[in-house]
Amino acid sequence: MDKKMHDKGLEVRKAVLGEAYVNNALKNVDDFNRPFQEMLNEYCWGTVWGREELPRKTRSMLNIAMIAILNRQHEFRAHLKGALTNGVTREEIREILMQVAIYGGMPAAVDSFRIAREVFAEIDAKA
Repeated sequence: MDKKMHDKGLEVRKAVLGEAYVNNALKNVDDFNRPFQEMLNEYCWGTVWGREELPRKTRSMLNIAMIAILNRQHEFRAHLKGALTNGVTREEIREILMQVAIYGGMPAAVDSFRIAREVFAEIDAKA
Protein backbone atom coordinates (compact mmCIF):
# COMPACT_ATOMS: atom_id res chain seq x y z
CA MET A 1 0.00 0.00 0.00
CA ASP A 2 1.20 3.48 -0.87
CA LYS A 3 0.70 5.26 2.47
CA LYS A 4 1.01 8.75 0.97
CA MET A 5 -1.68 8.03 -1.67
CA HIS A 6 -3.86 6.30 0.93
CA ASP A 7 -3.71 9.34 3.21
CA LYS A 8 -4.41 11.69 0.31
CA GLY A 9 -7.39 9.54 -0.64
CA LEU A 10 -8.72 9.53 2.90
CA GLU A 11 -8.49 13.32 2.98
CA VAL A 12 -10.36 13.65 -0.33
CA ARG A 13 -12.95 11.08 0.70
CA LYS A 14 -13.70 12.99 3.91
CA ALA A 15 -13.87 16.31 2.03
CA VAL A 16 -16.38 14.95 -0.47
CA LEU A 17 -18.53 12.57 1.58
CA GLY A 18 -18.14 14.20 4.97
CA GLU A 19 -16.02 13.19 7.92
CA ALA A 20 -18.94 11.60 9.80
CA TYR A 21 -19.86 9.36 6.86
CA VAL A 22 -16.28 8.21 6.34
CA ASN A 23 -15.62 7.71 10.05
CA ASN A 24 -18.75 5.59 10.25
CA ALA A 25 -17.52 3.43 7.35
CA LEU A 26 -14.10 3.10 8.93
CA LYS A 27 -15.40 2.14 12.37
CA ASN A 28 -16.76 -1.03 10.76
CA VAL A 29 -13.37 -2.06 9.38
CA ASP A 30 -12.24 -5.52 10.40
CA ASP A 31 -9.71 -8.07 9.20
CA PHE A 32 -12.05 -9.14 6.40
CA ASN A 33 -12.77 -5.74 4.80
CA ARG A 34 -9.63 -3.79 5.82
CA PRO A 35 -7.80 -4.54 2.52
CA PHE A 36 -10.85 -3.32 0.59
CA GLN A 37 -11.07 -0.06 2.57
CA GLU A 38 -7.35 0.52 2.06
CA MET A 39 -7.74 -0.09 -1.69
CA LEU A 40 -10.76 2.22 -1.79
CA ASN A 41 -8.86 5.05 -0.11
CA GLU A 42 -5.66 4.56 -2.09
CA TYR A 43 -6.97 3.98 -5.61
CA CYS A 44 -10.49 5.38 -5.80
CA TRP A 45 -10.06 8.44 -3.62
CA GLY A 46 -6.29 8.98 -3.88
CA THR A 47 -5.23 7.92 -7.34
CA VAL A 48 -8.39 8.95 -9.22
CA TRP A 49 -10.29 11.54 -7.16
CA GLY A 50 -6.95 13.04 -6.15
CA ARG A 51 -6.05 13.91 -9.74
CA GLU A 52 -6.17 17.57 -10.76
CA GLU A 53 -7.28 17.12 -14.40
CA LEU A 54 -11.00 17.23 -13.53
CA PRO A 55 -12.53 19.38 -10.81
CA ARG A 56 -14.36 17.59 -8.01
CA LYS A 57 -17.65 19.05 -9.22
CA THR A 58 -17.22 17.33 -12.57
CA ARG A 59 -16.21 14.05 -10.92
CA SER A 60 -19.32 14.26 -8.74
CA MET A 61 -21.53 14.84 -11.76
CA LEU A 62 -20.04 11.81 -13.49
CA ASN A 63 -20.48 9.68 -10.38
CA ILE A 64 -24.11 10.67 -9.97
CA ALA A 65 -24.87 9.52 -13.50
CA MET A 66 -22.88 6.28 -13.30
CA ILE A 67 -24.10 5.25 -9.86
CA ALA A 68 -27.70 6.07 -10.78
CA ILE A 69 -27.44 3.87 -13.86
CA LEU A 70 -25.91 1.08 -11.78
CA ASN A 71 -28.87 1.52 -9.38
CA ARG A 72 -26.67 1.53 -6.28
CA GLN A 73 -29.02 3.48 -4.05
CA HIS A 74 -26.86 3.64 -0.91
CA GLU A 75 -23.85 4.90 -2.86
CA PHE A 76 -26.08 7.25 -4.88
CA ARG A 77 -27.34 8.87 -1.69
CA ALA A 78 -23.79 9.37 -0.38
CA HIS A 79 -22.47 10.74 -3.67
CA LEU A 80 -25.48 13.00 -4.08
CA LYS A 81 -24.62 14.67 -0.79
CA GLY A 82 -20.99 14.81 -1.90
CA ALA A 83 -22.02 16.41 -5.18
CA LEU A 84 -23.86 19.15 -3.33
CA THR A 85 -20.74 19.68 -1.21
CA ASN A 86 -18.73 19.94 -4.43
CA GLY A 87 -20.98 22.68 -5.81
CA VAL A 88 -23.37 20.71 -8.02
CA THR A 89 -26.74 22.45 -7.92
CA ARG A 90 -30.12 20.80 -7.58
CA GLU A 91 -30.93 21.97 -11.09
CA GLU A 92 -27.77 20.31 -12.43
CA ILE A 93 -28.67 17.12 -10.55
CA ARG A 94 -32.11 17.18 -12.17
CA GLU A 95 -30.54 17.52 -15.61
CA ILE A 96 -28.09 14.70 -14.92
CA LEU A 97 -30.99 12.47 -13.91
CA MET A 98 -32.90 13.45 -17.06
CA GLN A 99 -29.87 12.27 -19.03
CA VAL A 100 -29.81 9.06 -16.96
CA ALA A 101 -33.45 8.42 -17.87
CA ILE A 102 -32.67 8.50 -21.58
CA TYR A 103 -29.35 6.67 -21.62
CA GLY A 104 -29.64 4.46 -18.54
CA GLY A 105 -33.34 3.71 -18.32
CA MET A 106 -36.45 5.05 -16.71
CA PRO A 107 -36.39 2.71 -13.68
CA ALA A 108 -32.93 3.94 -12.67
CA ALA A 109 -34.05 7.54 -13.07
CA VAL A 110 -37.28 6.98 -11.11
CA ASP A 111 -35.36 5.61 -8.13
CA SER A 112 -32.71 8.32 -8.42
CA PHE A 113 -35.23 11.16 -8.53
CA ARG A 114 -36.97 9.67 -5.46
CA ILE A 115 -33.71 9.44 -3.54
CA ALA A 116 -32.66 12.93 -4.59
CA ARG A 117 -35.94 14.37 -3.30
CA GLU A 118 -35.44 12.53 0.02
CA VAL A 119 -31.89 13.86 0.34
CA PHE A 120 -33.00 17.40 -0.48
CA ALA A 121 -35.79 17.16 2.12
CA GLU A 122 -33.32 15.94 4.76
CA ILE A 123 -30.98 18.83 3.98
CA ASP A 124 -33.81 21.37 3.98
CA ALA A 125 -35.09 20.07 7.33
CA LYS A 126 -31.65 20.64 8.87
CA ALA A 127 -31.39 24.17 7.46
